[in-house]
Amino acid sequence: MLKIYNSLTKCKQTFVPLIANKVKLYVCGMTVYDYCHLGHARVMVVFDMVVRWFKATGYEVIYVRNITDVDDKIIQRAQENNESIESLTERFICAMNEDSTALGVLQPTFEPRATQYIENMVSMIQVLIDKGFAYIGSNGDVYYAVDKFPDYGKLSGKVPDDLYAGERVSINSYKKNPLDFVLWKTAKSNEPYWEAPWGKGRPGWHIECSAMCRNYLDKHFDIHGGGQDLQFPHHENEIAQSEAAHDTTFVNYWMHNGFVRVDNEKMSKSLGNFFTVRDILANYQPEVVRFFILRAHYRSPLNYSDSHLEDAKNSLDRLYSALKGNIITIDYKIDWNNIYAKRFMHAMNDDFNTPIAIAILFDLANETNKTGIKQAADLLKALGAILGLLQQDPQQYLQYDMSSANSEYTSEQIDKLIQERIAARKVGDYTKADSIRKVLFNAGIVLEDSPHGTSWRRE
Repeated sequence: MLKIYNSLTKCKQTFVPLIANKVKLYVCGMTVYDYCHLGHARVMVVFDMVVRWFKATGYEVIYVRNITDVDDKIIQRAQENNESIESLTERFICAMNEDSTALGVLQPTFEPRATQYIENMVSMIQVLIDKGFAYIGSNGDVYYAVDKFPDYGKLSGKVPDDLYAGERVSINSYKKNPLDFVLWKTAKSNEPYWEAPWGKGRPGWHIECSAMCRNYLDKHFDIHGGGQDLQFPHHENEIAQSEAAHDTTFVNYWMHNGFVRVDNEKMSKSLGNFFTVRDILANYQPEVVRFFILRAHYRSPLNYSDSHLEDAKNSLDRLYSALKGNIITIDYKIDWNNIYAKRFMHAMNDDFNTPIAIAILFDLANETNKTGIKQAADLLKALGAILGLLQQDPQQYLQYDMSSANSEYTSEQIDKLIQERIAARKVGDYTKADSIRKVLFNAGIVLEDSPHGTSWRRE
């Protein structure tokens, strides 16, 4: 039986869905004001792996991953670029989808945008006000009253009394309590706003996910996931809002993937060790990056370095080499009584232990190389598929040359494709426009849209 480490209880627990054979999963997605970095890639790949395993073991999965398309950073970036918020967010949503597709990430069942659910957020905030869990501050903002929720801190383990002196707690005269957090921000000049009973404004960040969870997965659902950095305050605040509004348990299992480090230091723009997905894909095939992410357990820190990526590439090469020359059975059905399949299942059912699962793939590769038994190659490819690996043609994968990929198109050809993309967007053919962007991206050419037109650069 599957056991999941629950961040709420701080232990592994047997997974028991609320509805038999059905999983309801929500993961906090991206705030779309810039390109995705390696931390975003880890979230996308990790929970894609989780979804794939549930599906492989017979579950129906409803997977919701949201998009935050309005917040302070988005507004600031749009103003800096002298472009509309809609233009900015649409551009980076397209870029995010290109990155996730390149990494072999399946589309979630639903991918709601925050601006599509403002009415739901307003309704939920009103419920919290009516029940005494929220109040309107003297500045017109609406705040959640943390001291009204006795269980505040149960996810992160942070005791409210200890937080008063904490550096992360902002103090202003508009709040009744320095720990209270904003649910609704009063409209400022030159900012987007929506109508609400307490005045024009926009939602705070935390209320977005609570409202969208309720809309798609109901008041109480199975699994909520995200990066470890979201455990406090974001997920803690989600619990407080949702359980106060709905008088029921919000989520049964909380899953958090570990931090990304670069050469054993925390990844940070200020340290100059910040890598976007596009930076990395300029030098490594996307599947190498996916393999690198999954080779570490999702809860452990992921340490990025060129040497680790090179080692991941060499390791993935070995797996593909074992498949080379084999005619693989299409739609091969896994026999879970097979010793390798059993070991793989045991690893994945132990809190999605992908390092052990991948080690079993290498055992199968060795078996394939030693015996040449076709079923071993079939099983290797089939188990790899569950992790989103080993689905390329081995010959093509092994012969792939990053340098040639980055110089496939001449400047004239690139400019011609850009003009075709502009023409497609003018007539509303966004499928074609996205396809052109993706083709160029896969060739190592990045398009950058701005109010002044489209520029390009080679990675």
